[in-house]
Amino acid sequence: MPELPEMETYKNLLTERIAGKTVRAAEVTREKTINVPVDAFKARVEGRKLERVDRRAKMLLFRLDGGDALALHLMLGGSMFYGTPEEAPDRTAQVILSFVDDDRRLYFHGLRLGYLHIYDPTDLDAKLKKLGPDPLDPRFGPNELAAALRRSRGAIKFALTDQTVIAGIGNCYADEMCFAAGIDPLSKLADVSDAQLQTLYTAMHSTLAEAMRYGGYMETPLFAGDALTGGYNDRCKVYDRGGEPCFRCGTPITKTESNGRKVFFCERCQRQGGESGDSNGDAAEARRLSYQH
Repeated sequence: MPELPEMETYKNLLTERIAGKTVRAAEVTREKTINVPVDAFKARVEGRKLERVDRRAKMLLFRLDGGDALALHLMLGGSMFYGTPEEAPDRTAQVILSFVDDDRRLYFHGLRLGYLHIYDPTDLDAKLKKLGPDPLDPRFGPNELAAALRRSRGAIKFALTDQTVIAGIGNCYADEMCFAAGIDPLSKLADVSDAQLQTLYTAMHSTLAEAMRYGGYMETPLFAGDALTGGYNDRCKVYDRGGEPCFRCGTPITKTESNGRKVFFCERCQRQGGESGDSNGDAAEARRLSYQH
């Protein structure tokens, strides 16, 4: 499922390509994907200028002149493609947007669980208020992260992926930033020290920055010739690497499941409770550094 780095990548790439364009037509093949009748959706979208593309949490917000916004959540299995009909993947799109003076279209695929809803400013504000702070918000510092997590109970991974606590982090990057911080993702928050949460804040920013720099981990290209999207997939340190050697210590990466979610971590580098029990005297410091390929 796309997370913050994937949607930030899509936001930047789409801004370069469609911001400022006018929507010529909106085609809807699955009414459940939208939140209003098809005729009403078309009436509110067609002829409108797409002023900019924003991101909030794991959503993209296509801001239209007049105040309406299209809120996209890809969820599991969703993807986009921007290109000509000849370039587009051979699969059914739930929504297609075409633009004035542009032979390329924006295709929304796989939105069986996801959605493309249209909101006026009041309704959009009400929806977004349910979300926690964005990890990249400059006002969200290490003390704010610690305070937000301390309000949660249970394992640190599930607090990181709770969108009402922090918005934008999912399974992949929760595991990756816990590895970078040397924290077992299944550690109870009560067992995680304030110093470790400070380290986690640094790890959160370094992990997300690297992931955005390399286009996230989802490998579905946004357009023909897209060489950026999905570049982080080969740079994941633990996620989806169950049984493979840890880049730091060589211990096989553990894959387990908790609360219906996959969890990946190194049992040696990320001992529960922090730094105790390591045979290597340098391991405590090593946990504070994310591995660089």
